[in-house]
Amino acid sequence: MFLRIHLGFLCGACALLTQSVSSQQRPLPLLLVSFDGFRADYLQRFPMPNLTLFYSQGVLVEHLTNVFTTKTFPNHYSLVTGLHAESHGIVASSMYDPVSHKYFSNSKDPMWWNEATPIWISVQQAGYKTAAAMWPGSDVSIHNQTPTHFFPYSSHVTFRERLRNVTNWILGNKKHEGVILGALYWEEPDYSGHLFGPENTEAMSKVLKEVDDNIGLMISELKRTGLWGHINVLVTSDHGMAQCSTDRLIRLDDCLHADNYTLVDLTPVAALIPNNKPEAVFALLDKCHPNMTAYLKESIPDRLHYRNNERIQPIILIADEGWTIIRQGNKLPRLGDHGYDNSIPSMHPFLAAAGPSFQSGLRVTGLQSVDVYPLMCHLLGVPPQPNNGTLGNVLVMLVAETNWKVPVMVGLVIGCLIVLTTIPVLFKLMGRWQRPSVPRAFYRLQLEHGNNEDEALLA
Repeated sequence: MFLRIHLGFLCGACALLTQSVSSQQRPLPLLLVSFDGFRADYLQRFPMPNLTLFYSQGVLVEHLTNVFTTKTFPNHYSLVTGLHAESHGIVASSMYDPVSHKYFSNSKDPMWWNEATPIWISVQQAGYKTAAAMWPGSDVSIHNQTPTHFFPYSSHVTFRERLRNVTNWILGNKKHEGVILGALYWEEPDYSGHLFGPENTEAMSKVLKEVDDNIGLMISELKRTGLWGHINVLVTSDHGMAQCSTDRLIRLDDCLHADNYTLVDLTPVAALIPNNKPEAVFALLDKCHPNMTAYLKESIPDRLHYRNNERIQPIILIADEGWTIIRQGNKLPRLGDHGYDNSIPSMHPFLAAAGPSFQSGLRVTGLQSVDVYPLMCHLLGVPPQPNNGTLGNVLVMLVAETNWKVPVMVGLVIGCLIVLTTIPVLFKLMGRWQRPSVPRAFYRLQLEHGNNEDEALLA
């Protein structure tokens, strides 16, 4: 009976573990939403009731240190690859490739994007489906793959339309299994930040109310579809925004003649190719303006992670916060700008997370944006590609993992099977080693008396 009890317990445990393994094979869906140009301190400066409600039920990372340059394309690609710009190859919003002699400006040519593998490809390689609504790079065939569902970029598609499509793709239907990763991009408050400047309280208050209304719409949509409580959601941005002014202009033509260089990118990080005598060109730029720092490519500081790629030009100019690099004249291109040194707080966005996998009511002071990628891979249970992030930095955001992970559970199931196989053999061997000392006939006689069986066991 003792053996039967233990074998029954082990069989039951194995059955529960096997059931748990099968139930955890498919991860919870993950929705990644980016509001372009959402500066971290907007959360303190403007009322955001829906966003506050969202992160009060989850986690708020107050400052997300993004990658240099703090531009839209490099940082959106860093979020989905976990790589610095020098590693994933989208080093700026305007680039020149000296190998192909091509120029980049929102290009759909896979050549620009193939130096990295975005998370949607890894998820699809793991056997799941993905979806993206306007996420930079998601409408490009990277390594001959796009997300399972995606939109060609169009700023005319409303947030509601983007959201509704992504949630429908996550839900799936009788014919099509739902996706487990959805990525959604929205152009505001970046557009208004450029147009009015982040210090324009009236204009930014209006646009940020619209952003917050969209977050409220997202929460309502997830509740309406039954996804709320069964999906992990990350709401973040790519960069912040600095105020610019006409009295903070740096004119390159005041320092050297335009014939001396070819301009690849401009303001607040300018990328130049010297046409002749690189040392002489650099010497002139190095003394050009006290609020602009000139670097030869090989001298760019290690902390910027902006040196080891052919698309980074021989001379890089970095303006101080709020300063604008132009070629000539007095015209200010925009009242708000970004791209500056990523150590500047005004360049930092935020990160908010909520869902079954996240802590509730947790605040984290700071995090690196490259850490978001290993977090997403961990949540989705897909192997990460080599990246610059650190999973250990984000584990504090997650609930205590009371559910065993699949590999551990599989190991336990195998262990149970080994025990179930081994115990009968051991008891058989023990029976051989401990033969009864009484005559065989007496042994049989005890078994034949059914009324005394319980008394014999108790003795």
